Amino acid sequence: MKETMKELLYRYRHGWILSYFIIYLAWFAYLEQTVTRRFHVIHMPIDDYIPFLEIFVVPYFLWFGYVALAIAYFFYKDVQDYYKLCIFLFVGMTVFLVVSTIYPNGHYLRPRVFERDNIFVTLVKGLYMVDTPTNLFPSIHVYNSIGVHLSVMHSEKLREKKWIRRSSFVVMVSIVASTMFLKQHSVFDVITGCIMAIVMYTLVYGGELLAGRRRVYQRRYPEINS
Repeated sequence: MKETMKELLYRYRHGWILSYFIIYLAWFAYLEQTVTRRFHVIHMPIDDYIPFLEIFVVPYFLWFGYVALAIAYFFYKDVQDYYKLCIFLFVGMTVFLVVSTIYPNGHYLRPRVFERDNIFVTLVKGLYMVDTPTNLFPSIHVYNSIGVHLSVMHSEKLREKKWIRRSSFVVMVSIVASTMFLKQHSVFDVITGCIMAIVMYTLVYGGELLAGRRRVYQRRYPEINS
């Protein structure tokens, strides 16, 4: 039994990187408790034209399973893609923590009263109780959703799974939209989340892009490469 346990620990030794969540959760909890009143207000004029739609609480909560499922899948199926996804996620999450620490921020976008009363509004009320409208940008909901979808699109194992790739895209878009329709984030948070995702994409997957372009070039112009 001990040998079997040793084999399992060795086989899944790449799980060490997940200990980052301990650091992240502790740091984030500290920010949630300290950044409550004095903060820089995040707001863009377009925020005032986006309606509150409680139905989007569904994809907002779906984010937790979306990210966890992707990490779990690559953890067991492809260690290289697993590391790329973790690096993508954890670097961005760290940047978010640093930004929130040196530049405390928040917003006043949440509705003061709810015009409707249904199960989705009840869920939103619960969300508002446990998640303060502070520590907003770049939006980790947006950033991590993009990161997960990119990992799916770059996975060789999922290349032929078109339904998974398409479903991932729909989930990603709905999560991004949910951050604004639930008044959890300003459009500014979404934009900065997208910008950071683009930067990290070039850093994490840039080598694959160059290799892919090189292969296409060699197929088109074999006489030059011969």
